[in-house]
Amino acid sequence: MTTDFRLAGAALGCWLSALAALFLSAPAGWAVVIGALVLAAAWPPLLALGAAERPVRAPVRVLRRTRWIVTAVLFGVACGAASSAARVGERDAQPLAGLAARHATVHFGLEVADDPRLGRSTVGRDATVVVPARLTWLRTADGARVDLGARVLVLARDRAWLGLLPGQAVEASGRLSPSDGGDLRAALISAGAPERVKPAPWVQRAAGVLRAGLQRACGPLPPEPGGLLPGLVVGDTSRLDPGLADDFKATGLTHLTAVSGANLAIVVGLVLMIVRWCRAGPRVAALVCVLALVGFVILVRPSPSVLRAAAMGGLALVALALGRPRAALPSLATGVLVLVVFDPELAVDAGFTLSVLATGGLVLLAPRWTEALKAKGWPGFAAEALAVPAAAQAACAPVIAGISATVSLTTVPANLLAAPAVAPATVVGVVTAVLSPVLPAVAEFTAWLASWPARWLVAIAHHGADVPDGVVPWPGGTFGGLLLGGLLAVLLIAAKRPVVRRLALVVAVAAVLGATPVRLLAGGWPPPGWLVVACDVGQGDALVVSTGGASAVVVDAGPEPEAVDGCLRRLGVRHVPLLALSHFHVDHIGGLDGVLRGRTVDRLLLPPFPEPAAGRSAVLARGLSSGDAQPGQVMTVGEVRLAILGPAGPTTGTRSDPNNNSLVLMVTTGGVRVLLTGDAETEEQLSLRSAAGPGGLRADILKVAHHGSAFQDEEFLDAVAPRIALVSVGAGNDYGHPSPVLLSRLVRGGARVLRTDQEGDLAIVAEAGRLAAVTR
Repeated sequence: MTTDFRLAGAALGCWLSALAALFLSAPAGWAVVIGALVLAAAWPPLLALGAAERPVRAPVRVLRRTRWIVTAVLFGVACGAASSAARVGERDAQPLAGLAARHATVHFGLEVADDPRLGRSTVGRDATVVVPARLTWLRTADGARVDLGARVLVLARDRAWLGLLPGQAVEASGRLSPSDGGDLRAALISAGAPERVKPAPWVQRAAGVLRAGLQRACGPLPPEPGGLLPGLVVGDTSRLDPGLADDFKATGLTHLTAVSGANLAIVVGLVLMIVRWCRAGPRVAALVCVLALVGFVILVRPSPSVLRAAAMGGLALVALALGRPRAALPSLATGVLVLVVFDPELAVDAGFTLSVLATGGLVLLAPRWTEALKAKGWPGFAAEALAVPAAAQAACAPVIAGISATVSLTTVPANLLAAPAVAPATVVGVVTAVLSPVLPAVAEFTAWLASWPARWLVAIAHHGADVPDGVVPWPGGTFGGLLLGGLLAVLLIAAKRPVVRRLALVVAVAAVLGATPVRLLAGGWPPPGWLVVACDVGQGDALVVSTGGASAVVVDAGPEPEAVDGCLRRLGVRHVPLLALSHFHVDHIGGLDGVLRGRTVDRLLLPPFPEPAAGRSAVLARGLSSGDAQPGQVMTVGEVRLAILGPAGPTTGTRSDPNNNSLVLMVTTGGVRVLLTGDAETEEQLSLRSAAGPGGLRADILKVAHHGSAFQDEEFLDAVAPRIALVSVGAGNDYGHPSPVLLSRLVRGGARVLRTDQEGDLAIVAEAGRLAAVTR
């Protein structure tokens, strides 16, 4: 059986031209359209002329096939570029573009386009509500009303936006800002509270009732499966534990935390099985499948992402239901063509790309791989169970590698183990949502039933994320994606030869066996006997001091919860007897919730200087047992000794008073002295030098103050005389950190300088009286 590729060229041309035209002006996009149409008109005569000149070398059948392929690609290019050019013209039209460029404040009306969601929150900084919407009109400062139809993104602090449903009309006031480009949003709006909210359409209200009922039914369940189940069934991840989400990402199971083509295929596949059991014909089966698909889309809300999943997951299923498996690829290509023309912004959507590639892998690769495994003697169910996730992963791996700069080695086995649990969790979860408004007690019981396959998925994610080196680094960006794609393509083509398959197997086994002694010697991460680790948390600080086993003292929490939580997870830290915060800037306290995630924190040590007040209040709101540090105070945690050196006294009137009142600690562990300086600048360093006396600041390790800023006292550095200097700094930051002059000064003083932006997590190890640094 051959595969029909006739529409694939048109879909690919449409996709690529739509993507390119999003980054061009509208006139340039229309120029691409005209060029493609001219080439499409001129191509057949040129091809016929070439055939007349070389009739022997160019058979008529080959020339006709080439003509139609090229014409289809050019037609797709014209469609994609035209769709993008038309919408780019709307995006850049006046007066909205001018108002956004001037950051004008306006009163406006809009229609909510998708579910409002909370952006990333940190301690000391409130989460922003993000609302995709369509701006329908606005009124400028002079009272003039302008009717519009532009896409915008609303950013708001008022939580009232979270209760809105797609389709609701809202009035509000806010400040316009220009969008970043590369998409179809005409502006960003920093909005106040919503006003004059109109009811949503009845379909959205009904879906909202079912979704809320599913959340209520999952309320009594344990937090992890109870938060996963609504995400798996209807894409509602509002209660999904962030740590669990990270584990799903590490094991390649992220698609299970949101509605995808797999969910739609499960529901429609169940309906199809029932219809065929009733001996319905292909047309009736297809009609019932479409009705089931529409009903499920209504339940999960017909946002663009859900419509994308419905098209990609449903088209192939409907084609197979009609008894025409060869129509699967043309249906997929037609879906891509229609969706990109309808919404060219999908061309830059990573989820759309992964959805198309995964479906393409299932259509093109999975059947062949299944048959090959059956020919080797595999049972049919086992061959399909292995071929399906492997085909989807092979198709998506280049894009995932380009985005994440990693390659997951646990994805295929994790998906293989997860596959049996997805269908029952989805089906029983849908039943729970349907029953929740009328039979809430029964819905709680069915939610409990659905939680058991969800618990299995949670266990797979946790154990998969804990596999040593389960995620390996890979070049990121376009180069990394193309590199992996090229290697996979060569491997797939060459693997048809038995000699190549044997050679690949030998190389893989040799690589594993060859790496094993190195793995045993190096011990992986964390290195054995680590004392101190400077976590790579971006532009911020988070230091970890081992106190033995799964326990460690943590000093500062970085700017984001995910980064510090990931560092502590990699170190195996589950208990924090002492958490010290040097000061209350967000880049040191923002990740506090990440430290608390799944860990016990016995005590919180705070600096005596109370500013910024909002940061201190946010920290105290976590309800931890806390106390202010005092100069000269000494604490012991296990084998670790912590002496508080500063601030010696309140310092005010400086360039940054919170920085110059940072908590400064001298930590002694394993016979190694480590000076942790927070963001102390010149003024506090001067006072520390005078208060400590000769030798009082001497340390083996210096955590360089304020991410390596230029505001450092040279005599303070001489007094410390570190052998290793750790610089916790974010790559590409806007502050010019670290200062090249400071780095040169440290090197001249005999210190080895290590930076988190270049080398990731930094660990200090002492062995046989020798000090060493290990980078991750």
